[in-house]
Amino acid sequence: MQDPFFATTKKRKRTASTGNATRKIARKEKHVKVAKVNGMRPTKSGKQKRVEDEELESDRTDEDGIDIGDLDLRAEDIPVTSGDEDVDETPAEKRLRLAKLYLDNVKEGLAEGDYDAAEIDKELISARLRQDVLDHSGKVHLFIADSYDFTAPTSKLRCKGHRFSVTSATATEDLRWLFTSGKEGHINKWDLKTSAKVATFYKQRLDAKGKGKEKASPLDLEGHSDEVLALAVSSDGQYLASAGKDRKICIWDPAKDQWVKNFGGHKDLISDLAFRKNTKHLYSASFDRTVKLYDLSVMGYVETLFGHQDTIVSLDSLRGETAVTAGARDRTIRYWKIPEESQLVFRGGGKSAIRELLEGGAFEGHEDEGEAGQQTKSKTGSDPQKRFVEGSIECVALIDETNFISGGDTGSICLWNTGKKKPIFTQAICHGFHEVESATEGIVRTPRWITSIACLRYSDIFVSGSWEGQIRIWKLDSKLRSFSLVGAVEVLGVVNSLQLLSVPKGGLGGTTWAKKSQISTDKTMKITGVESILLVAGIGQEHRLGRWLRVKEGVSNSTVVMVFSPRTP
Repeated sequence: MQDPFFATTKKRKRTASTGNATRKIARKEKHVKVAKVNGMRPTKSGKQKRVEDEELESDRTDEDGIDIGDLDLRAEDIPVTSGDEDVDETPAEKRLRLAKLYLDNVKEGLAEGDYDAAEIDKELISARLRQDVLDHSGKVHLFIADSYDFTAPTSKLRCKGHRFSVTSATATEDLRWLFTSGKEGHINKWDLKTSAKVATFYKQRLDAKGKGKEKASPLDLEGHSDEVLALAVSSDGQYLASAGKDRKICIWDPAKDQWVKNFGGHKDLISDLAFRKNTKHLYSASFDRTVKLYDLSVMGYVETLFGHQDTIVSLDSLRGETAVTAGARDRTIRYWKIPEESQLVFRGGGKSAIRELLEGGAFEGHEDEGEAGQQTKSKTGSDPQKRFVEGSIECVALIDETNFISGGDTGSICLWNTGKKKPIFTQAICHGFHEVESATEGIVRTPRWITSIACLRYSDIFVSGSWEGQIRIWKLDSKLRSFSLVGAVEVLGVVNSLQLLSVPKGGLGGTTWAKKSQISTDKTMKITGVESILLVAGIGQEHRLGRWLRVKEGVSNSTVVMVFSPRTP
């Protein structure tokens, strides 16, 4: 008997009728689904279809007896405008069309002046195209210092609303709002059109009743519980960031005047804040010697940067994924490259006498100090043997993506480039000497240190402040190798904060305090679109980080806003 294991079994074939029926049902269901998606009824066959055709034939005439089939129901040919996309358009044709649109817009914007067609086509359009390219290149391209009169501002506004010294003041790029902070812990919001205070974010009080884990934390408060030392506004004005001695960052919504979120993480006071231009990326610098990066588009923390050996007192950032910080008494400036996770270290200050002797040199013969001594003698007439060694870098500001300036405790301002480790140019004793009478040594003269510095982005203008009673305005040369003083404005008090903004054409329209400036006919002003320059300065009787300095006579804790207009022809 054959083993059933080895017995062959006959395969049963599926009948063709079953398979065909299954495929027909599937095709029919698919047809019904497609018809429903396209907004049509499923097709019918046989007698029902013939009946519907007869009904359509009977409805071909309207009430007047006109046959609808004889009417031309096609839409008229609508001319396609140059701004509409064509389905059959190639990438090259699209680029050509967009280029023509851009040139037409440039012509419309430039044709308002007294220029003939040839001048517009050849000179102004080519200059405007170069200007747009430079806007995204990250290099200095606004050489406009010679076109402005910095001897006196055309308009001036003073905002008083803080009991103690103003620590920071910043305006939005659209020149709509001004935000100021003080040592009392409040943040004020001002309307730059009417110069009125519209809102105040008050200091919050911690509940000290709890013990241990039940004790209230500053991160639980919707606001600050201590001095506010730094402010920053995003480029679009959507977010305001503030920080200070309570070691946290508060995010605010300026449109609604509401608190949004708190960020912690720093172990010491936060000294400065900066937004990356045209983004929601926020940098914070702290006395815990770290820099932190946050992304406000997702309201999250990104990373922490380490490297400084002392407290970080100043921070700045522009359009690129980079930041620059000043490390106070470690006498270094660090240029952070975020994507590469690297940093460039620039060492400022002079060498000490002990190090000079150990290295076999003479302190008096040090090249950098000799140059500083010559500048000191020529500017002040002091003893050429009297030299001041920089012990701390107090502030830093970016000119463009590769050039920046710094101010130190010897009153010197240094111009730096990322391609060189030493300063390109140094101007010593920029704000004079501070004199103190001593019972044993007579009058002791020490240079006033630079308390604040700011640049007009991608231009040849920057300003510096101290406490001698003036804000000084400087101009970079065309090759970015040196700078010189071009003006000074009288402001009494310690300059704790500075900001420079370019005012576009009509940017200050509707303001009640700013005088209407005459529109410049200079070609450079016409191309760049900069009508005037806005300077914002936060003034106080004390330095924002301490109380070792106090200036009382004639000083009020306030914010000063000044407008500088081009020279009239």
